[in-house]
Amino acid sequence: MRVLFVSSEVAPFAKTGGLGDVAAALPRQLQALGHQVLLFLPLYGRVQGRDGFAELVPSIEFALGPHRIRVSIVAAKLPGSEVHVCFVRCPPLYDRPNIYGEAPDEHLRFAVLCHAALHACAALRFAPDIAHVNDWQTGLIPLLLKTLFAGAFAHTRSVLTIHNLGHQGTFPAQALAETGLARQGALIHQDELRAGRFGFLATGILHANAITTVSPTYAREIQTPEHGVGLDGLLRSRRDVLFGILNGIDESEWSPERDPRLQTHFSAGDLSGKERCKEQLLSATGLPYRREVPVFGIVSRLAWQKGFDLCLPVLPAFLERQGAQLVVLGTGEPRYEDFFTRLAVAFPRQVAYQAAFSEDRAHLIEAGSDLFLMPSRYEPCGLNQMYSLRYGTVPVVHKTGGLADTVWQYDGSTGRGTGFVFDHFDEAGLTWALNRALQVWGSGAGADRERWMELQRNGMRLPLAWEHRIGEYVALYRRLAPQAA
Repeated sequence: MRVLFVSSEVAPFAKTGGLGDVAAALPRQLQALGHQVLLFLPLYGRVQGRDGFAELVPSIEFALGPHRIRVSIVAAKLPGSEVHVCFVRCPPLYDRPNIYGEAPDEHLRFAVLCHAALHACAALRFAPDIAHVNDWQTGLIPLLLKTLFAGAFAHTRSVLTIHNLGHQGTFPAQALAETGLARQGALIHQDELRAGRFGFLATGILHANAITTVSPTYAREIQTPEHGVGLDGLLRSRRDVLFGILNGIDESEWSPERDPRLQTHFSAGDLSGKERCKEQLLSATGLPYRREVPVFGIVSRLAWQKGFDLCLPVLPAFLERQGAQLVVLGTGEPRYEDFFTRLAVAFPRQVAYQAAFSEDRAHLIEAGSDLFLMPSRYEPCGLNQMYSLRYGTVPVVHKTGGLADTVWQYDGSTGRGTGFVFDHFDEAGLTWALNRALQVWGSGAGADRERWMELQRNGMRLPLAWEHRIGEYVALYRRLAPQAA
């Protein structure tokens, strides 16, 4: 099949979170199965190596309301694949320090991405069977395919993947005039327009031929008022075409047997290298190494969604009482950065915090920690808990979204389970999970630590790679575009 894939992020070119990883891994897997994929994203100022990019379409011009837009398309290969990555070059809109912002033209930046991707496909005579779009930034494409581009792409069907419903691309209703869809106002969500709003994501949900989310549990959760962020009613109205497909992980990047960022490798059959990774992690962070002391890792955006409100009252007492160690990597809201900074000062032999992001350090934390703390308030899918499982680092998580679909409560009597899960998002729930984790850790102490290694191996042997997920997407594509199957 011919697949147009459009995303605001694609690793390694531009990434702020899991979307960038998924937008690289899924096209790579599709291409490996023999499908033809064109992958589009903006040419941001932070994208490196642009001097080596090939010019694909020298000039595309179109109007969006009062704006006359001119873009060009340059291309490169997605590392590790033959997928062509098509960058939309428009310096006035994309040559900025950050991928996202709060400038008054944010709606225009991503409306241009949507139009440019379709204009470029037309110029390249690439008529996709499937247009797979991601999050609000590409949410106009399903409606554009039905209206302005209906003639050129009459057989194209759209799939919208919601990676995080909390980000909806909602703007004042006047912004509609600058998206090229002013004459299609009757096809925009009318309740939103009456309220003076225009939403990119709501438009995509309304018009996509199929909607996916990144885990089965999240697909159910977003149809409820608690997790629907105001769009639960719209999502319920489209539940017949709403599917939850769990993300996978890219094992060319995340595999303890061959991770190029690690000095020492290990496997489920030989875990000795993991202990050496623990020593290396603690040495790198300036913490003392003791085999019998468990190390908790955190690699995260420090945001309200990620549940760190629970850590503020719980972690100081826990660390003082239990003597465990904690290594944290991430930036975000100042109150959480301040908290972890103060925690490292209060517990200098137990806590290390780096207010930054480093791929090398992230891999070392996943490999060298004994446990991984992920107390998310909500989590559409989550990738770090899957990286942790793959690296024998036992997750401690809140039961929500993709965390509920990948981490199951460990039962020492049966030996089943992959981690420690708390049901209720409160201090008591997190405290219980942390104490339960240390109880199992302690009972596994001794010469062989067989009980703990049993728990580690349970997670390491799960089928988490993209090759185990891609079939669900291909089956959905074929259902939507049977003429291409």
